[in-house]
Amino acid sequence: MSTVPAPTARVTPRTLHTKKTRGEPVVMVTAYDYPSAKAADAAGVDAILVGDSLGMVVLGYDDTLRVTMDDMLHHARAVARARTAALRIGDLPFLSYQADVADAVRNAGRFLADGGMDAVKLEGGRERAGTVRAIVEAGIPVMGHLGLTPQSIRALGGYRVQAATAESARRVLDDALRLEDAGCFALVLEAIPDRVAALVTGRLEIPTIGIGAGAACGGQVLVWHDLLGWEDRISPRFVKRYASMAGEAREALGAYAADVRARRFPAAEHVYPIADAEWSRLEADLAAHPPAGRRREPVAW
Repeated sequence: MSTVPAPTARVTPRTLHTKKTRGEPVVMVTAYDYPSAKAADAAGVDAILVGDSLGMVVLGYDDTLRVTMDDMLHHARAVARARTAALRIGDLPFLSYQADVADAVRNAGRFLADGGMDAVKLEGGRERAGTVRAIVEAGIPVMGHLGLTPQSIRALGGYRVQAATAESARRVLDDALRLEDAGCFALVLEAIPDRVAALVTGRLEIPTIGIGAGAACGGQVLVWHDLLGWEDRISPRFVKRYASMAGEAREALGAYAADVRARRFPAAEHVYPIADAEWSRLEADLAAHPPAGRRREPVAW
């Protein structure tokens, strides 16, 4: 199985724009901790998104709405410690940017100053253009997100395909153009028809990153747990599983449990020896000077 060498230079938003002009696909993956970020970087991905999807695949929530800035910064710092060549993007969580532009700028800044990220991502269209512009003017690169926006799942009525009518498709296109004008360096397009995604991609100068939006996008992103088969509760149509890690982990843990119960583990190769001479000295010392431990009744567990 072939592997892709990791980039030799740091990926920046400008790198993604260059890929767009050259027609080279952008590879993005989510990651939420140090070892995952190291593995993704070694595989040569262009961008790592510390996504608020961690609420579902790491923290066990049913949606992303309860994820906090503290949650996101905790995982962002872990990813940042991997010192990746890939562009690192922090996902602004629910209510960290919707209510107040000043809060949005401040929280975006925390991702760079405290979380070690290179850029941030936020959801929404024309209603977020002013917020995007303010964050960009503060010197913080912003990636947008249109189509199925999980933080708006209550308003959308569930995880449904978006932009499936002429009117809603036109709105996505108009929103994309407004976000580009506001300063976004790239856009995620989630769960929209492939022809709509192709239309949007063709009208923009910035790259689009698809997830359930077809092959015409400027790149693709998948959630770590989906593509590696760690998440087996749901299987969205747009996911391709490249491994079955959850099944392999269960088999490995079952084998470990069986070895412990049968006393096959640890074996001789897993223990640290003490020299016979030192063991004899210890026995002699204990015989001559028995331990003076306090005597008491055993604890009744």
